[in-house]
Amino acid sequence: METVDKEMKEKFDKKRKKRQQQKLRPGCSPDGEGKEIKYCTVTDAKGDQVLNWTVLVCELSAYKTNDIFICDFSQVSAQSMEMLWWKRACRQHYLWALGCFVLLSIVAVKVSLRLKCDFNSLDLASRDFGSRHCRDILYKSLKLPAKRSINCSRITRGDQEAVIEAQLDNLEVNKKREPLTDSDYLNMTGDCEHFKAQRKFIQFPLSKDEFEFPIAYSMVVHEKIENFERLLRAVYAPQNIYCVHVDEKSPETFKEAVKAIISCFPNVFMASKLVRVVYASWSRVQADLNCMKDLLQSSVPWKYLLNTCGTDFPIKTNAEMVLALKLLNGKNSMESEVPTEYKASRWKYHYEVTDTLSVTDKKKDPPPENLPMFTGNAYIVASRAFVQHVLENPRAQRFIEWVKDTYSPDEHLWATLQRAPWMPGSTPHHSKFHISDMAAIARLVKWQNHEGNVDMGAPYAPCSGTHQRAVCIYGSGDLHWMLQNHHLLANKFDPRVDDSALQCLEEYLRHKAIYGTEL
Repeated sequence: METVDKEMKEKFDKKRKKRQQQKLRPGCSPDGEGKEIKYCTVTDAKGDQVLNWTVLVCELSAYKTNDIFICDFSQVSAQSMEMLWWKRACRQHYLWALGCFVLLSIVAVKVSLRLKCDFNSLDLASRDFGSRHCRDILYKSLKLPAKRSINCSRITRGDQEAVIEAQLDNLEVNKKREPLTDSDYLNMTGDCEHFKAQRKFIQFPLSKDEFEFPIAYSMVVHEKIENFERLLRAVYAPQNIYCVHVDEKSPETFKEAVKAIISCFPNVFMASKLVRVVYASWSRVQADLNCMKDLLQSSVPWKYLLNTCGTDFPIKTNAEMVLALKLLNGKNSMESEVPTEYKASRWKYHYEVTDTLSVTDKKKDPPPENLPMFTGNAYIVASRAFVQHVLENPRAQRFIEWVKDTYSPDEHLWATLQRAPWMPGSTPHHSKFHISDMAAIARLVKWQNHEGNVDMGAPYAPCSGTHQRAVCIYGSGDLHWMLQNHHLLANKFDPRVDDSALQCLEEYLRHKAIYGTEL
């Protein structure tokens, strides 16, 4: 038996040398009888299988006994075995690494698609734009945080401790900020793109609904350039259209600053005709009428018109305004009530305008067609059809001519036309259709004579700011109450009285515009 094994081994050694000379590739070595070597199984000292690899056949010495191929480990060096282990380990690690790489690649592609923020076709109201990441990017670029040590989130939620802190902060003279001047705006608007980016104007529609429902604004201003710019920024959207009427008697530097600001926006323009506005006179209405005419001639297919003054500020986002206006379904919204005897005296006598408005002893005739008179305020939410009839309807024009010489005609012109049956979007003059300023959505105003204890029946609590002509100039303590109401805008605001109120309102509205939630 030993002789046979010795002969077989010698025979195998000759074949091995021959195969090495022929440089046969691994895994394809034939035996002497034309049969192919399948594999060699290598075991460790414990008898556990550690390698079962076809390639091993060409790297080991093997010989055949009774048709069984025996691995000759005596010909395999320790270095060769280490190489074999290394190859095995590398192959396994390679497969694991390849699998992990493929998996990570798939995850990366999905994440990148999710995080891709296409702000050119933005629709924050769409479920497709659900990425918090994209909203965070947008908010970071447009955020309007309060610049003082106040907590606007707590203030807008009615936290009295935060309100008191803001009021105390507002009293510190060293923290009062000087408003930007006409010259500041003339300098900043030298580079319009930089100005719009620096002042955080929203330069693209935030939703499809907003894009398809443009709003027109008639903005009548006469002073305080920063107030105007902050109001414009708060209500600005590129699909809307804005007409700005500047009081003809305003300083030239103010006019130039307004022109400089609006020159940076293609959808903001100066009224084609400016008038000299006298308080409580017809000129205030004429300023709006001039803008209405210009707005109707624009190519923007706006649906509703809102008129504003320099002390107004929105308390709703543009998206919320669009929703509210759609719900009106063509109706108008403005205060329109039966006048008190005091209010009725405003159209009993003829008034004359010089530098101020003065009453004469000349009695006026009744209104044309004995149109029932109603009283309200200067602020309206009017449909496009209503505005067209104001300018074109002969009956409306006759009434306009009649009210021109009355006291504060803006407070009864719109209220009366709103009850005229021939005006689009109007309501009947029956008492069931009387609407107060609190019921209308045009403007939220706190009148001093109505302030008081709400638990005792007052419509609202006392003003936390101060008063001008019996109207509240809002303070930060009014914000929580204000934001619970359905109005689109509020009046009055003045940063010199309480800038914290404006700053918190700006921060609140910008956050809600991007995230759809309160601070």
